[in-house]
Amino acid sequence: MAAAPPPGTVLITGTTSGVGLHATKALVDRGWTVVTANRDPVRAAAAAESLGIASDNLHHLRIDLGDLDSVRAGVETLVSSLGRPLDALVINAAVYKPRLKQPERSPQGYELSMATNHLGHFLLIQLLLPDLERSTHPSRRVVILGTVTANSKELGGKIPIPAPADLGDLSGFAAGFKAPIAMASGKAFKPGKAYKDSKLCNMITTQELHRRLHASTGIVFTSLYPGCVADTPLFRNTPRLFQRIFPWFQKNITGGYVSQSLAGERVAQVVADPEFAVSGVHWSWGNRQKRGGRQFSQELSDKASNPETARKVWEYSRKLVELSPESVVKA
Repeated sequence: MAAAPPPGTVLITGTTSGVGLHATKALVDRGWTVVTANRDPVRAAAAAESLGIASDNLHHLRIDLGDLDSVRAGVETLVSSLGRPLDALVINAAVYKPRLKQPERSPQGYELSMATNHLGHFLLIQLLLPDLERSTHPSRRVVILGTVTANSKELGGKIPIPAPADLGDLSGFAAGFKAPIAMASGKAFKPGKAYKDSKLCNMITTQELHRRLHASTGIVFTSLYPGCVADTPLFRNTPRLFQRIFPWFQKNITGGYVSQSLAGERVAQVVADPEFAVSGVHWSWGNRQKRGGRQFSQELSDKASNPETARKVWEYSRKLVELSPESVVKA
């Protein structure tokens, strides 16, 4: 077995609760320094303290991923204040509001699920890639959290559900994504689907980053589905009955349930362990969720892996976050 690389410095988005908070603990316990990126750094610090995470290895950064101006300001603050380059980046934060009747909008006018989950993260990655390239860590990585509902090749993604993830012809992207447009396909707003579409974009982004940049930069680009964390605060905007039944169903019927701490540990493994240093892989544990279950490279659906779709999502996203053709990373 290859020796584990030395602890490094990682930025994790969305650490005030859930998987991001537990991934922070797992990495700090490994000796890593963690920069947390959240709308409320005070809340992030309190959450870390409540879990007993050593504060010596923590830095808290304010970034509102739904606001592209906040992303830019946060990156400027980070690069000027940290004093060393990042070695890894974990894209974890997400908003999920399945009960909305009308779309919420970001300060730039984009539907909020896509703005936060995809566009804000897309810009963050682009702005931090030069910093990651300056790192001398032996295993630099960008790790993106995916979802089973955006991958029909996974068992959980085969279950027929209303409004599955589907970007359609990308006409919403092409038209600029502003009101009245709220969906990638340009069709009528569906709040649950808006979340799933944004997570599909996350997984597409991982594949396109690998295709464009792994060979030239040496950075490892991967995504993962750590299992169904059915009691995470991500579901706080769902009906109360769903919040009671869903964890029971995943524990007793599907076998897909994992705890927040186990999911956080799996994220830490993908960031830090040598066996995960394989770019372009979507890691999964399937329904083998008991401790000791082994990870494997999960096949992605055509919707998540089609190179032409990925190229278009990349180019449209660069325009929406206002990156010029020559800036940061060549398109």
